[in-house]
Amino acid sequence: MKHCKIKFAFAAAVFAASASYAHAEWPNDRPIQMIVAFAPGGSTDVMARAIEPFLEKELGADIVIENRPGASGEIAYTALSKAKPDGYTFSYINTPGYLSMQVQRKLGYDPKTIKPIVRIVDDPTAIVVPAASEIKTLKDFVDAAKAKPGAVSYGSSGVGTDDHLAIILLGAATGTTFTHIPFSGAGETRTAILGSQVSGGGLNISEFAGNDTSGLRMIAHFGTDRSPQLPDVPTAKEQGFDVEMTSERGIAAPRELPDEITQKFGEAMKKVLDNREFQKQANQLALPLAYLSGPDWEKQMPDRLARFQKIWNETPWVK
Repeated sequence: MKHCKIKFAFAAAVFAASASYAHAEWPNDRPIQMIVAFAPGGSTDVMARAIEPFLEKELGADIVIENRPGASGEIAYTALSKAKPDGYTFSYINTPGYLSMQVQRKLGYDPKTIKPIVRIVDDPTAIVVPAASEIKTLKDFVDAAKAKPGAVSYGSSGVGTDDHLAIILLGAATGTTFTHIPFSGAGETRTAILGSQVSGGGLNISEFAGNDTSGLRMIAHFGTDRSPQLPDVPTAKEQGFDVEMTSERGIAAPRELPDEITQKFGEAMKKVLDNREFQKQANQLALPLAYLSGPDWEKQMPDRLARFQKIWNETPWVK
């Protein structure tokens, strides 16, 4: 009996040591997959590719970015929820879409299986029109829609995204109807605005100011204060419209990711965001950095979810 106990204790020690060794090896044995829920060219994709070399250096690992656009992010989030919690699959997540879809439909995954790791930016939503458009102000945009109900079209990155909810709130606040045209990402929205395929569309501050703005005009954004990147663009509130909307972007992992990997990844991301070279690049891309740790970000989500539930109850954005 004593011999068996010794053998059992030895086996347990070996198992514990091997498990510790496996975690200690992370993330050196294969690349880390970082999923982006939107098409290439949008703000999330641009941000992910700007972060990639800095994060690779901090982790000493290779990172592979994979775009999985569609269903306003649900395709990507479903893939994340089903991934092994081994530290080799993460996904960028965007609110309000990550939260609003929980309100508007039954999902193909359980949000409880996803764990936020870090918030990176909080990016105000804005309305952009073709530079040649006769629409110069937010009032012009609303007045045009009132004059010809249904004639003013508005492009967004998808149903339930921040730019979609912004136009829903604007319509509710003004008694105005806009024709919503969803795309699979900001790149497509931008192209549609440039080609005058839509009257206007929703882009975030970084999606506008961080790119070539030729052929485009921003008439308002829905942040609380004027943007440092675009100080001449007035907020919606300044123009008399009490509407606020921003896009938070960060990184999440499967809920059961081991604590030591969660901590190591979170610390690496914090170092990236504190890196002056990255901050310089983020400024060039007009990324409004707004760091929050995963737990702090997740604590805010119930209040935001309640807000989107209230919007849905009063003005459902899917009929």
